[in-house]
Amino acid sequence: MATVDDERREIDGGWVTITDGLVSAVGGSTDPEPAAVRVLDASGCLVTPGLINTHHHIYQNLTRSYRPAVNGTLFQWLTTLYPRWALLDEEAAYVSAWVGVAELALGGCTTTTDHLYVHPRGAGDLISAEIRGAQEVGVRFHPTRGSMSLSQKDGGLPPDSVVQDDDEILADSERLVALHHDRTWGAMVRIALAPCSPFSVTPELMRATAELAEQLDVRLHTHLAEDPDEDTFAQEMFGRRTIEQFEEVGWGSDRAWVAHCIYPNDDEIKRLGSWGTGVAHCPSSNMLIGGGGIAPVADFRAAGVPVGLGCDGSASTDSASLWMESRNALLLGRLRKGPTAMGARDALEIATRGSAGCLGREGELGQLSPGAVGDLVCWPLEGVQFAGALTDPVEAWLRCGPVAARHTVVNGKLVVEDGVIVAAGEDDMLRRHRAISARIQGV
Repeated sequence: MATVDDERREIDGGWVTITDGLVSAVGGSTDPEPAAVRVLDASGCLVTPGLINTHHHIYQNLTRSYRPAVNGTLFQWLTTLYPRWALLDEEAAYVSAWVGVAELALGGCTTTTDHLYVHPRGAGDLISAEIRGAQEVGVRFHPTRGSMSLSQKDGGLPPDSVVQDDDEILADSERLVALHHDRTWGAMVRIALAPCSPFSVTPELMRATAELAEQLDVRLHTHLAEDPDEDTFAQEMFGRRTIEQFEEVGWGSDRAWVAHCIYPNDDEIKRLGSWGTGVAHCPSSNMLIGGGGIAPVADFRAAGVPVGLGCDGSASTDSASLWMESRNALLLGRLRKGPTAMGARDALEIATRGSAGCLGREGELGQLSPGAVGDLVCWPLEGVQFAGALTDPVEAWLRCGPVAARHTVVNGKLVVEDGVIVAAGEDDMLRRHRAISARIQGV
């Protein structure tokens, strides 16, 4: 068992007990095991804290591998898909969230964010719909109220059909926080505010959102430094680099975490560290549509930047497995800075404690220690994939495989048992998802 606790203990033959949704004790093979209502057998498994997804666009699983967009640059990809996503409604948000969260749980994810920034006129309450889907599956959920306000006619990227005005966005943000945000320890649902990107919202909305987040005491999220085109856009529109614009509108703080951040310079990395602004590292997406850059993860961590892990939207990566993202983080870290720059334990820490830091939930999520949430994963390290992997189960977890969760436990409850989603209705959800996806894609 890899606890990823403050001492980074790894316990051969270890056990963990969960009481009322929180870890109540952790011990080893020589420690007396407390009485339990139920015992979950993890023989042949590596047990870790649940993995935490800090950046996603779950609704995009409705447009997986959409042929007209698959080989475009970031801006080409977005402009192709915006008209498809303009067809979202509550049913689509709910069903895509159910299916997307189930997929994440099968890959060992126990907490996920979501960045839903497309809110077509008349589509309904999309955020509440996806919260309902996540609650039915049983995964801890951090949706963010995304937004776009800068349309093509105003010099932005999205079409008019998917943007809203600032007052509407801010009012709905405040409504959703009042309705859903739970500030208690171990909360299953929290809300953050998330204007989409520098090229799809106005500076005025960025400033007003930062002020509202301060007032409501919630977190902030956006895309940042994802593509070289973004710096070109920021220079032309604002006369400064995109991270300079981020600071200009009041976002340089430890309340914020950003997605991708592939292209900061050395000074900007230091500034992110001094602010305490977190970064959601999205390795698969960065490789597919990131313009060839590799996020400077080791430099971020050395500068004190909280770094978590993210799947990103299914239409850009087409697979939502945090195990795969952990492996790709391992590989990209070594590709960028050599074999000592990133090991499996570093990747595990990024996917757990680092992600918890991005969400402002240090000590609560991302570790197996008394008082932390009862979220864990049992990863089977057996069969032909792991033959010969005898000396280091943590390294084997990412070097061998692929591997999916045997069991995923959230809040002390099984969400995945023996590799199967526990929640009823998977087949029906997949049928509904296929019909909605066909409508949105026009096929």
